[in-house]
Order: sequence, then C-alpha cells, then structure tokens
Amino acid sequence: MSANYDVVIVGGGIAGLSLASALAGRCRVAVVEAEQTLAYHTSGRSARQLIPSYGPPVVRELTERTLELIAMEEGTRPEPVLSPRSFMLIGDEAGVSREASGYMHRISHTEALRLCPALHPDSFEAAGLDTGSYACNAPLLMDDHREFAAAEGVEFFTGARVHSVQRLGTGWQIGAGAEAFQAGVVVNAGGAWADELAVLSGVEKLGLQPYRRTAAIVDVEHPLRTGTPMVASTGNFYFRPDGQHVLISPSESVPSGAEDAQPREGDVEALITRLNSITSLGIRGIRQAWTGLRTEAADGVPVVGFDAEAPGFFWLAGQGGYGFQTSSAIAELAAGLILAGGGAATPAGTNDLESRTIEALAATRWSIRR
Repeated sequence: MSANYDVVIVGGGIAGLSLASALAGRCRVAVVEAEQTLAYHTSGRSARQLIPSYGPPVVRELTERTLELIAMEEGTRPEPVLSPRSFMLIGDEAGVSREASGYMHRISHTEALRLCPALHPDSFEAAGLDTGSYACNAPLLMDDHREFAAAEGVEFFTGARVHSVQRLGTGWQIGAGAEAFQAGVVVNAGGAWADELAVLSGVEKLGLQPYRRTAAIVDVEHPLRTGTPMVASTGNFYFRPDGQHVLISPSESVPSGAEDAQPREGDVEALITRLNSITSLGIRGIRQAWTGLRTEAADGVPVVGFDAEAPGFFWLAGQGGYGFQTSSAIAELAAGLILAGGGAATPAGTNDLESRTIEALAATRWSIRR
C-alpha cells in the first residue's frame, strides 16, 4: 500500500533538506534518498564557503537572501552556522577585472600580500577582496534543517533509490526501494541524477550536466595564520585554512556522468606541486581527498519551478557550485510556489527582496518550458 503525502522530495542533499525544512508543518512531506545517509554526494563534499561575489546576478541575490535567513536563526543554535572569512581573488589584471563583481573591491598587491603572506609576490598581478564572505558549518546547517523538519512531521527514507515514477490522475505514484508513495507534487532534487529522474518520470530532461570538482586537506610546514582569507586564482585553484591544515582544490570543471565521483590520480598532486612553487606553505602530504559533482544548466542559472508539461513535477536542481549559498532562499521561494499550487505568481506575504528574486528567476526558469 502506498503512503500518502502532499509532497515527496527526491534527494536528501542541501536542496532537498532545505526545502523540507521550509515546507515542514505546512503540508505532509517525505524526503526520499537513494543512499544510506543523507547528503552523501555533493552536499557532503562542500568547500564550506558562502561567497556573495560568486556567480551570476540571480545567484548573488539568492546568496544575499540565504545569508539573511541563516543569520535570523543563529541565536537558536548552540553554535553559529556562519563565521566571517573573507574571499580573495588573485590573477592578472584582465582576469580579476573580468571575474570581480560589485560585491568585491579591488585591493593593492601590497594589501593582498599582507592578508596572505604565504603567496609569493611574483605569483599574481592583481587582487580583489570580498569581505562579506562567510565560512559555513555545512554539517550543522544540514542537521538543523533535518531536525526541524523531522520535529514538524517530515518523514525521511534513506536507502530508497527511486525505481518508478508514474503520473496517476492528479498526483504521482513513486516507488523507492521497498517503499511506495503517492503525492500531489514530486520534487526533483536529484542533483547529478536530476535528468535521470525526469526520464524515469516520463518528463523531458533539461540537459543538466554534472562537472567534477576535487578538493583535499593537506599537511603543511607553515600553516596559514588565523584570519587568512580563502584565496582563489583566476588560473583555477583555491586554498583556505582548515585549522592547522589547508584545504586546496584544483577547481576543475570536467564533465562527468552521474556517479559517486572519486579523485583522479595526479589531480591533487599536480596542484600541490604548483602551490609549493608559488607559496611558502610547504605542503607535505595529503590527509584526505574527495570529489563532488556540481550540476549545471547550460546558462548557469538554477532550475527552480514546475514543469509546464508535467503538472505536479517540480524541478529543484542545477545549482552548480552555489548549492549552500543559495539553498535557503531557493527553498523559501520553492515552498511558496508549491504551497500556492503551482502558479507562477508571487506567493502571498513575500517581501520585496523575494519579489525581486522571483521576477529575476521568472525570465528564465520559473515555469520550466512554459
């Protein structure tokens, strides 16, 4: 026999968890996750930095709203989710000018070296600084969403890979593992598997592409001092403090299939060689390395909204490398749409910032293939 819900969210990463939290107590919700644990894939492999200057204009506005929403709850937690950590971009003049947004201001070469003395002076020409950037305690944020949702009656099913989705009358029948569900709305928060879930559901896929992104925690002879910004190069790498260690990434963007991505031999080692030539870190070894998948639409804009050709099928995917920094705002907006019954109108009670964000998204994504 099928269990009945108003909304079944397929995918237990940050997108699915934040939406479950936003819907909790307002309708009957189930979250279905293929893996044995929530947030096993990309969300569990985050660089844990929220950067307002990172991404296209819609993403930057969603980031601002997410930071507001997280900050509103900080006093209710035993420890904060957010802590200030600046973001510094380095490279040649053209590269920094091209990538720096209005949230980032240019700083001198001397100031950049003061902020990160580990850099060799001849390793870059120009720099920009985003002082509104934050370190994010990603596990705490996900636990907060899960615990609140569960307390408000949301049910979670792990180890339940979806094997069938069928449109039945005004709702959907979903088979996942040994479980069966019926719901008026099915939310596709499948990350790298979002297009596969669409095909399984008889919905036209959108051409979402997963890309590899590898990171590692390394031992160093000279740890970065407290307060050092996250440093990213326009030449595609970044590093930041991680206690007495350093997190590094080659910042690669290599197309991949939907899979449990793992580091490729030589990727981290090549970056270590490069960083040891342009910094004084003195990287000595790899403590841990991992690879996640950042899934994007062709235009880089998150895919949020009901599919116009499949009533009740809601897309919550394509968040690329912006998942955590846009998650709360997207969940707020998505919950408003779902509770409004699938219309594209601004949900009642939204504030001016939400309305502007809705208008920005409406031009590209709000009703998929409308």
